[in-house]
Parts: sequence; structure tokens; C-alpha cells
Amino acid sequence: MLYNRELSWLSFNERVMQEAQDKSVPLIQRLRFLGIYSNNQDEFFKVRVANLERLDKKKKEKDKKLSGNLTSLELQRKVSEKVCESQKEFENTYTQILDEMVSHHIYVVHENALDENEKQFCRQYFSEKISPLLVPLMLRKSVRLPYLQDERIYHAVKMVNKNSTKNNRYAIIEIPHNSLSPRFIVLPSPNDNTRIIFIDDIIRLCLDDIFFMFSYDEISAYTFKFMRDAELTLDDDVSKSLVEKMEQGLNKRLYGRPVRLVYDEAMPGDLLNILTDKLGLSKSGNLTPGGRYHLMRDLMKFPKINPKLEYEEVSPLRHPAFKPFSSVIDVIRKQDILLNYPYHTFNHFIDFMREAAMDPHTDSIYITLYRTAERSKIINTLINAAKNGKKVVVLLELLARFDEARNIDNAEALRQAGVKVIYGIPGLKVHCKLALVKRREGSQLKGYVHVGTGNFNEDTAKIYSDFSLFTANRTVAEDAERVFEFLQNNYKQLDTDLLLVSPYNMRERFESLIDNEIKNAKDGKKAYIYVKCNSLTDERMIGLLYKASKAGVRVRLIVRGACCLMPEVKGLSDNIRAISIVDKYLEHARLILFYNGGKEKAFILSADWMTRNLSRRVEVGIPIQDKTILNTLKNTFSIQWKDKVKARNLNLEVINQRVSPSSPDETDLQTRSQVALYNFYASQNETQK
Repeated sequence: MLYNRELSWLSFNERVMQEAQDKSVPLIQRLRFLGIYSNNQDEFFKVRVANLERLDKKKKEKDKKLSGNLTSLELQRKVSEKVCESQKEFENTYTQILDEMVSHHIYVVHENALDENEKQFCRQYFSEKISPLLVPLMLRKSVRLPYLQDERIYHAVKMVNKNSTKNNRYAIIEIPHNSLSPRFIVLPSPNDNTRIIFIDDIIRLCLDDIFFMFSYDEISAYTFKFMRDAELTLDDDVSKSLVEKMEQGLNKRLYGRPVRLVYDEAMPGDLLNILTDKLGLSKSGNLTPGGRYHLMRDLMKFPKINPKLEYEEVSPLRHPAFKPFSSVIDVIRKQDILLNYPYHTFNHFIDFMREAAMDPHTDSIYITLYRTAERSKIINTLINAAKNGKKVVVLLELLARFDEARNIDNAEALRQAGVKVIYGIPGLKVHCKLALVKRREGSQLKGYVHVGTGNFNEDTAKIYSDFSLFTANRTVAEDAERVFEFLQNNYKQLDTDLLLVSPYNMRERFESLIDNEIKNAKDGKKAYIYVKCNSLTDERMIGLLYKASKAGVRVRLIVRGACCLMPEVKGLSDNIRAISIVDKYLEHARLILFYNGGKEKAFILSADWMTRNLSRRVEVGIPIQDKTILNTLKNTFSIQWKDKVKARNLNLEVINQRVSPSSPDETDLQTRSQVALYNFYASQNETQK
């Protein structure tokens, strides 16, 4: 019994929308949550909906039941209904936030609300900054539409000739994107008011300047955006390198099949018909009427105009064991270290890599990279390490969706510096977050290992919640070395003693631990399984959790995104409770806890409990050996489980409702776990001074 993955994911994005609607969230941040919601929705269509449409076109797959006992066509209809409902809710929420901003003297205005001074400013801005970037495309029935990029916004323009509709003209203008021009322009104001305009509206104001050579009585512009299928298809030409195939595949994806059109619902029917015809979209397809503005993910970059309307900036903590301007490696040699970003600073990992790059005793550095920052300090450090004569081996996953082009560029920069760049194993995406530094100490090589749940990315480490474990444990170091040998040599099999590595022993190890909890529960012993992850969709793991629930094992789940398990269903999952937390930081950490007959076990890992992670990717998890760290992880789970501010229920009967106290006597009625976690780590620092 499974809940459909796509519908569950849409429920997650509704939780993001709830943050935009929550009046306790700072006002500008609420706009940014709308931007996050919009970005999520676009990626959902580019990936998940596009996949459903591909299934629907395959005769063998067309009538096959998916999770939730739905065919691909039935699911597409349900998705379309939910998306249309959500789009209306999005527009209403956006309007409500704009209305609330007025009380703070902030106004988002359109071209018809400008005074003469503002119009003059906008016309000058258009002439100097926008006009040189515009290349209008005229639409003619007999002329094929030139290539349009997705993830862009466009104006569809109609020029009306009142004497003869045959003489009406139509055009498309691409609105410059953020790398060329900001989406929002703050207008000069002589008073305390802040007035902001979309560049969409500056272009509307200046339509006559753009189309001065045509004769018309009326001119109007309506915004639209569309998404293309994001599937990356690589050819099987053995004479080409993987990088060459990737570059060609990325180029093909630019011309992928359109899968969704979102348009201004005020757009005239004749203009909409021309657009859908030119884009090859049917009226029964994924056409979503919306408001005046699209590509609202740009709200994530809304101007910082009032710090009181933003989240208060909180400085990340130093781990008490890592002293400023002292050796990170010396500390790791003595004890295992757990970091929890963004509560702890990611600079500790950067310091670890920099020290290894400069240390004359460093023999070699190995690391897996999936997504890196735009101007990555990690990439720079690895380049410097190679220049310093260290052996540097980087597994760079070229197939990290939407980061492929950056990874190709990084691979070239690393190779030119003398770094050995490898791309892993055909058919297995490498998603693990593993680093190994080998250092000469006396007559031996000693290994220092990092295993984490999140990317080596200093930008996302400020907003994604993740765990990092540093250890000099000899067995772990030997396991890490085997993993890197496996990645370099494409072995068919991999054996490790402590590290859990998918697709080889991770699933089997967790299945064995769940079976052990089931046995203990049946024997009348205490048993629990606590899981924190991004997504829970693997049918086998869900089946085992149902079995555990029936045996009396207490199961607690904190799942941010898609959750196909159905908690608290009588006779199936009575002992399973599931919540989701959406707050300031994106919950990205993966943590699994087992009671194990009183000898508790904890694991952090890069994998979610999804079939792709457990069976089709290289993922790494690590059992926690240090009792202090194990207790810290138990405490972090407990703090999050007690969240009564940002936690939502995943019980389908009350899905997305805020978690309410189980009794009026609870002392943690106002627990907001992300705030509580920061305070928890800050108090640890105080006690260890």
C-alpha cells in the first residue's frame, strides 16, 4: 500500500507554499518561499511530468499501474488538477503578500502606476540597459518559430489594426534573465516609500519604442514561460569520450520537447493559439493559465530592502575542538568530529582540504564531487594541491542534473592543473560525499576520512542542513581507499568492513537491522527505528517498515519531500508516525537510528531510501563509533521530533497540518527545531570551553 510519489511530492511543495502564507515568517522571506515553490514546480515538470509523458507514449507502459494504483494518464490528470489549484493559490498568496508590503511602505508597481519622473527613469533605463539585449521575433503562420530556450520568460506581443484583423501582427520578446539584467528594479524615490518594478513592465512601457516601424492602433504584451523535457540522452558511440557525449547530450536537451506552458490568463485566444501551435503543444496538454508575471523563482532574488523583513542572520558556530589557526588534522587524529551544517561553519571542511593541500606530509587526496559552488573554494584547493605536488584524484559526477555544464568546466580546470579526474562507473551515478587524505607519518601512510550527507559546496552549506563526520579510524580509511579503487578501476564487486556502500551492501545491512528490530519486538523487547531523510519511496524498505510496525516496532520518520509510506493506517502502520519539517534551512541530512537491543546504532549517509539511491547509485554511509557523537545524533533527532512550529503531519487524513501537542501538559509547545538545534550546539560550545 503506497501513496503515489508524484502526488506526495506536490504535497511537499504545498508545505513550501505554507511558509509563504505563514505570517510569522518575515515578509520578504515569504516572497522568497514563493520563489522556491515556483522553482520546485518547474523542475517537477521538467523531470517527473516529462517522464510520465514518455511512459504514456510507450504502449507497454501506457496501462501499467504506478504507485498509488494509477496509470500514467490517470496520474497526469490528477497532477494537472492539483497544479491548476496550486497556481491559483500561488497567485492569491502573492497578491496578499504585496498588500501586506504596503504597510511597510513597499510597493511593487506596474507601468500604468508610474508617475512622470518614474516613467522618465524607466525609459532611460530601458534605452541604456535593456534595449541592447532585445531581439524581437515576428510570428507568421508560414514561418517556423525560431528556437526558444526554456527557463526564460517571454512577452507575447499583439499589435491590433482596428480596420482589418488580417493586418494584426504578433511577436515574441525574450525578457533578459538575471545573468544579464536584474528582474527587479528599485525606482528612485524622494520619500520613505520603496517602489519596485519588474523589468517585464519596463519593456511593456516601451513597446512603442521597440515596434516603432509598424503601423497599429493598439499594442499589448502578455508574459509566458515554458519548460522542456530535461531528460539527458547520451549516444552509444564508443569512439567518443564521456565528456563529448555529455556536451552533445546537453545540446540536445536545449531542444527538448516542450512539456508545459504557463501563460497570462488575460492573453487573447488568437495569440494563445499561435503560441501553442508554434510550440507543438495541444490544448489538452499541460497549459496552465496564470497571472501577469512568470518565472517567479526570481523572487528568491528579490531586493534586500529592509533587514527587519528578512530572517535574522545567524553566524555559524565553530566546533569547539577546532581552534583558529591550528591543525584540523591533529584534532581528527585524536577524535572523531561531527559537524552539522549550517549550525557549524563549512569553513572547517575547507580548512581540512587546505591543510592537506599545503602539508608537506600529505601523500594524496581523493574526493567525490557532485554539486559544487559557482566559484568553488574546493575546486581551487584541489588545483593548488596538485600544483604543490600532491597526488589528487577527483571523482566528478558529470550527470548531476542541471549541474552538468559546470561539472564539465570543473573537470577541464582540474585536468589542466594535473589532477586525475575520473567519472565513475557506467550506469551508476556517484552521489556519495566521501573524501580521503593519505598522509605520511613515520614509515606509514595514515588515512583521514570525511563521510557526509551533503555536497562539498560552501554556498548550499549555508542553507542546507547536513552532517559531516571526520575520522582517522583505520578500518574506515581502508574502506574509503577500497571505494576509490573501485571507482577508478570499475570493479564488479566491492567489499567493505564498516562503510555501507550502495548498490553493494547498504540495502542488505539496513534490511538486516530492521529484521533484528522486528525479532526483538516479537520477543517482547524494546525496539525502534528512527529515520530522517529527504525522500522515502523504495517499496522494499517501506514493506519492511510496515512489517516492523505490525510486529510492534516504534517507527518515527522525518521526511522532507516525497513519502510513499502511509503512516498510522490501522492494521498496516499503526506504530509509524511521520512528519516533515520545512523552515529557514532546507532539511537535507540523512540519519538512521536503531535501538538494537540496547546497543544503539546510528548511521549518517548520502542516500535516501529510494530505489535509485539503494540500487542504482554509489552512496556511502558510516556507522557511528563514538558514543558522544551517537548521543548528539540522538539528541538532534529528538529535538526535531518535538518540533511544534514547523513540523507537518504526513498522515494522509490530516496531511500537511501542523503537528499539534499530544497533551496540553507538554513543555515543548513552541519548539522550533532549527532554532533549538542552533542553541543545542551553542550550549555544547559553552560546556566545552
